[in-house]
Amino acid sequence: MTVIAPGISVERWTASSRLTLAVMTVVAILLAASPAFMGAGVIDRMTALFIYVILAAMWNALAGFGGLVSVGQQVFFGLGAYFTIRLADAGLDPFVSLFVAAIVTGILSVPLSWFMLRLKGGEFAIGMWVIAELAHLLVNLDRLIQGETGTSLIALNAYDSGTRRVTIYWLALAAMIALLGALFALMRSRAGAAMQAIRDNEDAATSVGVRVAATKRLLFVLAAFGIAVAGGLWLATATTFQPKTYFSVQWTAYMIFMVLVGGIGKFEGAILGAVLFFVIETVFGGTGVWYLVGLGAAALLFSLYLPQGLWGAIERRFDLQLLPVGYRLTFSDLFKAKQ
Repeated sequence: MTVIAPGISVERWTASSRLTLAVMTVVAILLAASPAFMGAGVIDRMTALFIYVILAAMWNALAGFGGLVSVGQQVFFGLGAYFTIRLADAGLDPFVSLFVAAIVTGILSVPLSWFMLRLKGGEFAIGMWVIAELAHLLVNLDRLIQGETGTSLIALNAYDSGTRRVTIYWLALAAMIALLGALFALMRSRAGAAMQAIRDNEDAATSVGVRVAATKRLLFVLAAFGIAVAGGLWLATATTFQPKTYFSVQWTAYMIFMVLVGGIGKFEGAILGAVLFFVIETVFGGTGVWYLVGLGAAALLFSLYLPQGLWGAIERRFDLQLLPVGYRLTFSDLFKAKQ
């Protein structure tokens, strides 16, 4: 806490935020030890939850913190899975391939950012969708993939099903924690403050010396890498790869839903939205097309009546910040009394 005037101070950490980090540390330890007590089905579902959290956090970073709304992030999800297949086919261990594929996708996103970040608003959103469709078509040309017939990550057959399931679980948990930690640290840095300044007013941010292009590129590449990790992990759980599935716009639709419901621009909101989506999918996923209709209707209602999402409403109602990425002014009781 920094005092800037009598009775007025600036703080980043609160008692609740410190307690939250302690609780999250304990939960992470318990989750790491949980496979010893969980059945195969529960392990698979928890792995899916970790992947959803990654997807929501990365889209929220791009759109909520950076103001870069995209409907084509499935391009990185698909490429993460595709390069995993390619690297494993070349002889690399399939679990190592997951993360090497994400690095390759992140590297490819750098030159892509030089073109895409020149676009603004809706142009950027649609432009990313076009890139996703183009990548989909190019992957279909690969003889290994066999068009929409697809292929499988057969290298995973070297591991027995129990070992494979638990390893993927631990990798997904580790990836989620690492990416959330990296994003949290980034958003609390000078670069994070610059990103939010660009989101709020790009011209004003430029006028005070913010390097707009470089800052946007950093966020763009981080989101690409994180979503590619999620794509590789999803491939490991499903083992089969069909381009039309991994490059489907439904993945970005899921990301948007989770962030809108949880709270766009709120670090906690993306996590809450992912958990809610996971619960809804678990309970209603078997209802077919009505499940998708329900998701669309829920997203529309939240956009109209709770534009800040559930966590935004909670934060406003109770003045609660569990994982603050910005600063907040606090006023002493004496200062308030004088007012």
